[in-house]
Parts: sequence; structure tokens; C-alpha cells
Amino acid sequence: MIIIGLTGSIGMGKSTVAAMFERLGVPVFDADAAVRALQGPGGRALPAIEAAFPGTTGPAGLDRVKLGAQVFGDKAALRRLESILHPLVAEAQSTFLARHRLKRAIILDVPLLFEKGGWLRCDLTVVVSAPLRVQRARVLARPGMTRDKFAAILKAQMPDAEKRKRADVVIETGRGRRQTWLEVQKLVKGLRREGA
Repeated sequence: MIIIGLTGSIGMGKSTVAAMFERLGVPVFDADAAVRALQGPGGRALPAIEAAFPGTTGPAGLDRVKLGAQVFGDKAALRRLESILHPLVAEAQSTFLARHRLKRAIILDVPLLFEKGGWLRCDLTVVVSAPLRVQRARVLARPGMTRDKFAAILKAQMPDAEKRKRADVVIETGRGRRQTWLEVQKLVKGLRREGA
């Protein structure tokens, strides 16, 4: 099995590319979706989060605003939250890998792939990228997004130029969906040829 790490900064089109891989039959483990499930109603992480950050959870799951107020700007609190979530996400990822062990390739869609060392378990890393103007337009079109929030998110992430340097493959998403689709198809066809 070839383990492909898929990453990209906010607004680069990573979710679109992940959906394209799935459409071509490559299973995708979405780390963000795993976290949302762990924090949603009845989520496995809720008891530990509530114990560490009282008043941040309820019947509807995690209250992101309340948790954010306790964690934002506090590195020790963020590490505490990560120490709850990361082992549970790793467990979900291991279950996913076991379920798809006979597949030729799988995707690990991890936003902080390089920042948190996830790339070390990958055979190939793919970075989804677009020009800054395209990224900015996409992100600022999101509900509730502001220029200040966007700047803070960019500051917390590894710069796109650095991700591109570290990547084995860069998929450009700034030239239209059709071109992106062709790039993803080409990569998947190459993987299938290698496995033949």
C-alpha cells in the first residue's frame, strides 16, 4: 500500500482534491472529519475535553466558541487539547488503514501534515496550492471570515512556499477545476502503473 499524505493551507482546495481522489477510488482519511466526529454529539473526546476545559461541551457536542476562549493564545492549553485529540485521531487513522489494507493506495488528508510530523509515515506527499490572490478570495468568501482571522490562520500554518518545497507532488488548483482534475487523474494513473 502506498500512503499518500495530502495537505495544503487554508483555501487552497484540499477538500476538492481529496474528493477527486475518492471519485477515482482512492480511499481518503480526513483528519478534520475525524476530529469533528470526536467532538460532535456523543463524541469520544468530549468527556476528556470537559474534564480539562469545564463548561465547553454539552448535548450538542463541543462549543467551539467557549473552547476557543480557553485555548486561544495559551500554548499550554493547546498542548493539553492536542494530547486529548491526537491519540484518538491516530486510533481512527489506524482503523482506517486496517480497513483499506488491500488497496493499492490511500490518502491521509492532514492539514498540519508537515507541522506535526505526519509526513514521516507517508510514502508520498502531495501539497495542494494556489496563488495567494486565489487563496485570499476563497477564504474571505467564507461566512464569518475576516482579514484579521485569515492573517492569524496563515501565521499559524507553515508558509505555502515551504510546503511546496517539501512536497513530492504539487497539485495546482488556481487554474480551474478541470486542470486540477487532470492533475489528480495523472497522479492516480501513475500509481496504478507502478502497481501493475
